Amino acid sequence: MIRAYKFLMRPTVRQTQALSEMLRDHCSLYNGALQERRDAYRHVSKTSVKYGMQSGQLKEIRAFDPERQGRWSFSSQQATLRRLDKAFAAFFRRVKSGDTPGYPRFRGVNWFDTVDFPKDGDGCRWDSAPHDPTTRVRFQGVGHVKVNQHRPVVGRVKTVSVKREGRKWFVVLTAEQDQPKPLPKTGSVAGIDLGIVNFLADSNGRFVPNPRHGRRAAAKLQAAQQDLSRFPRRKARDRTKNHQRAVAKVAALHGKVRRQRLDHAHKTALGLVRAHDFIAHEDLQIRNMTRSPAPRPDPDQPGAFLPNGAAAKAGLNTSVNDAGWGVFLTILHAKAESAGREVIAVDPRNTSRTCPECGHTAKENRPTQEKFHCVACGHTAHADTVGATNVLRAGLVRRDANPA
Repeated sequence: MIRAYKFLMRPTVRQTQALSEMLRDHCSLYNGALQERRDAYRHVSKTSVKYGMQSGQLKEIRAFDPERQGRWSFSSQQATLRRLDKAFAAFFRRVKSGDTPGYPRFRGVNWFDTVDFPKDGDGCRWDSAPHDPTTRVRFQGVGHVKVNQHRPVVGRVKTVSVKREGRKWFVVLTAEQDQPKPLPKTGSVAGIDLGIVNFLADSNGRFVPNPRHGRRAAAKLQAAQQDLSRFPRRKARDRTKNHQRAVAKVAALHGKVRRQRLDHAHKTALGLVRAHDFIAHEDLQIRNMTRSPAPRPDPDQPGAFLPNGAAAKAGLNTSVNDAGWGVFLTILHAKAESAGREVIAVDPRNTSRTCPECGHTAKENRPTQEKFHCVACGHTAHADTVGATNVLRAGLVRRDANPA
C-alpha cells in the first residue's frame, strides 16, 4: 500500500529564497504551457497540443533559460506539465459528461504552492545526509534542507513533493510499504449519524460534541479580514509591509482552523476504527446539501425576487462546512482500510424518521431536532441515536447481501 508522510522543513534564508524561486519558475512553466495550448486551439488549424509535445520542448527551454528553468530538476518540470495535462483531461471529461466544465486557469505566483518530484533520487533525495543526526532532504538548485521528522518513514520512498503553506514549508513523501497487520477483532459494530449540534452520534448511544472550530475563531477572523480590507487590492509584489502582514495574519488563522479540524477528524476516526469491526455511515451528498437555493423571480414585478430562504440556508451551509464531514469520512475510510476494518455507506433517506422498534416511518415521528417519538408504538429516544441505529441496520443488510 502507499502511505503519505508530511514533515515540516526548516530552510535557511537562502534556501527559502531558492524554494520560492523554484515555485515561481514552475508556475511560469505551467502558465506558458497553458498559453501554448490556448493559442494552438484558437488558431484556424485547431491544433491540439499534448503533453508529449510540450515535454519534448523542455530541453530547448532549459538551454534557452539556464539561470531559471535550467536550474531545476528535469523530472519535476515534467511533473508540472503532467499536472496541466491532468487539468485538461478533467476539463474534457466534465464537458463530455455534461457537468460544469471549468477551463484550466492561469496560476498566480501565490496560487502555485507545490512542486512534485516523481522519483526519489531524481532531482531530490530524502534523508540525503544519513550520518547527520538531523534529517535532511536535498533538492536540485536548493541544497540540503533540514526536516523536522516527527515519526519514522516506513517502506521505500517513491515520490517527494515540496509544499508551501503560508510562510511554512513542508516536504510530502509517498512510501510503498507492505499491507499492515489488521487490528485484533473486537466483535463490535456501530452506525454513525453525522450532525451539527453533535458532530456524530453512534448506535450505542454515545455522542461526539461538535468543536465548531470555525465559529470559535470567527471573531478573530472577522477582525483580521477587516484589517486586510483597508488595503487596496494589489499584486503580491506591489504590497506594502503592513499589507503583507495583514495577508499573512488571515492565512495563519485559516490555517489554524484547518489543522484543528483535521486533528479532530483524525482522532475521532481513530477511536471508531479501534473500537468497532464494522462501521456504517450515511452516504451524504455534501456538495448538494450546501448548495445555495435558486432565486425565485416575482411574477408580479419584473426584476424583483421573492424570499427564498437564502439567509437561513447560508447559516446552515456554514455550519455544515465547519463540521468538515467530507474530510472526516475520507479519513475514516483510509484508517479502516489500513486497520482491516469494514466501512459501508448507506442511503440516508428516512433514517431519522423510521422507528427502530416497529418500523413505522412518518415525518411526525421527529417533532423536534433532538426528540424522536413514534406516533405508532410510542417509542421515545434521541433522534440522532435512532438515525445511527437505522444506519447500522441498513449497513448490515447491505454487507450480508454483498459478502466479500
